[in-house]
Amino acid sequence: MTAQELLRLNARAAVLKAMAHPTRLWLLEQLQQQEHCVCGLTDGVNADISTVSKHLSVLKQAGIVSSRRDGKQIFYRLETPCLLKMFACVEAVLEKNAKAQAALLKPC
Repeated sequence: MTAQELLRLNARAAVLKAMAHPTRLWLLEQLQQQEHCVCGLTDGVNADISTVSKHLSVLKQAGIVSSRRDGKQIFYRLETPCLLKMFACVEAVLEKNAKAQAALLKPC
């Protein structure tokens, strides 16, 4: 592996690591629909504003979301909606795994 390949792979891993939390995945799904204020996202994850803000900060640092301030409120939006298209592939893996598990559990 070359140094350039390693840099590219580390960058990919950083994006995936930022997404690798159920709350962050839910936040991304909400932001796929439209821009949201932090206060509007807290009820959906049953967490306080501070916790949701920290999750959004991780996503922002990875370049996945961006923010804008409007008075005292901060609104977030998904910077690259195409990123969520990979979830179809993830779901295909989950379905395949479920079928394999079900096959193992079938009586002979």
